[in-house]
Amino acid sequence: MRADTPSPVELVKRALPELSGSLRRVADQILANPDEVSRGSITKLAEAAQTSASAVTRLSTHLGYAGYPALRAALAMEVGRGVEAGWASDIGSAIGPADPPEQVLNVLASTQANALRNALAAIDLEAATRVADAIAAARRTHIYGEWGDAIPARELYIRLLRIGIPVWFFDGPQSSEIGAGLLDDGDVALIVTRSGHDNTMLEFVKRSKARSALTVAITGVPTSPLGRAAEITLDTGTPAGGTWTEFFAGRASDTLTAGLLFVLVAQRVPDHLTANAPNGPGQPVVRPDS
Repeated sequence: MRADTPSPVELVKRALPELSGSLRRVADQILANPDEVSRGSITKLAEAAQTSASAVTRLSTHLGYAGYPALRAALAMEVGRGVEAGWASDIGSAIGPADPPEQVLNVLASTQANALRNALAAIDLEAATRVADAIAAARRTHIYGEWGDAIPARELYIRLLRIGIPVWFFDGPQSSEIGAGLLDDGDVALIVTRSGHDNTMLEFVKRSKARSALTVAITGVPTSPLGRAAEITLDTGTPAGGTWTEFFAGRASDTLTAGLLFVLVAQRVPDHLTANAPNGPGQPVVRPDS
């Protein structure tokens, strides 16, 4: 068959109006379960269609194939292409559906290692210091993160809360609107955004800025709308990417940046570390889960 020949499923669909009886039942089975047919025998397909193997062969030749084996091979190739295309658009091409676990682990580790190297080269330490100074002195710090961005954002929130920083976390349009309205001069509004494109976050930044709060963005795309809207943008060095593997890699740089802010703030309020310790003021912090 020529390279420009329609897919086997499309050929079956086109042939449907002229099919009847046993051939129609075979065609219906192919359309209903192309994946199963691509892995099954001629006998199994015939039984499912309540007909004979010869009917399956007749349909195959009617569609232009030499026989059922050729039709089944074409279906297998088509189904495989669909799986690969779906996988590539979601997970990415760096990892394959059949890759062994050790290769998957190595790829994920190497992509994160690259992201961390990028972050080391991109993070503006002077800007991070300014943000830490502001958070340590603020009456309120409001942190916003959605979906995957919420992971490092919430981690930063938990850590700051633990050392006594007055901090709140927001993750929805209504709560973020209220949160921005509570801010004032000297407060901090911080967002974590992998892509830098989110209308709710953008509105949060604009409202917070209108209230004279310092607006901060942790993002891999500093030239994005959110990166440009924030007064201080901490570039993590890893762009958003179009697949989960790329997104996962960038998460390492987000977490590193958020972790840097936490430690810099903690350095500015060292007394909070002992004052909030489980063993009481003046005692070392002993927290196995920290």
